[in-house]
Amino acid sequence: MAEIKDPENTVIIELKDGNVVIELLPDVAPKHAERMKELARAGEYDNVCFHRVIDGFMAQTGDVANGDMEDGFNIRMAGTGGSDLPNLPAEFSKLPHDRGTLGAARSANPDSANSQFFINFKDNHFLNGQYTVYGRVIEGMEHVDAITKGEPPANPDRMISVKVAADA
Repeated sequence: MAEIKDPENTVIIELKDGNVVIELLPDVAPKHAERMKELARAGEYDNVCFHRVIDGFMAQTGDVANGDMEDGFNIRMAGTGGSDLPNLPAEFSKLPHDRGTLGAARSANPDSANSQFFINFKDNHFLNGQYTVYGRVIEGMEHVDAITKGEPPANPDRMISVKVAADA
């Protein structure tokens, strides 16, 4: 088990194959870290699918408006929504998009991140300075690697539950 240094800023995502432990980086991106904890504590991420999973690139999830539906139409719509909360301003930093980092998904507008996020399968440095990095996987990256691929996947994997470690 990974050492959890700060339970208040650690998130545990339960996947079908096991848990993924993510260390949030509130010192780098405080608004994004706070939003993830707020949505996790509200249960908003539970049962949300990975709607865009590109082999050798990243796995994207977190559409709390559309990503928890079981029917094919809504799975196709996943990726177009967010939470009822306002969008977040970009919190760009010098941190690179390395394997296992958590990035804020957004539209073409840098200040449009809301609830969606992605986990990098490999170093994706072409994203540096364009997408907010606000966490990193400290345990369970092999479970991220095993997420079903597709845009969207025919039978997408889901986040069974997302919890803040301090509450677990």
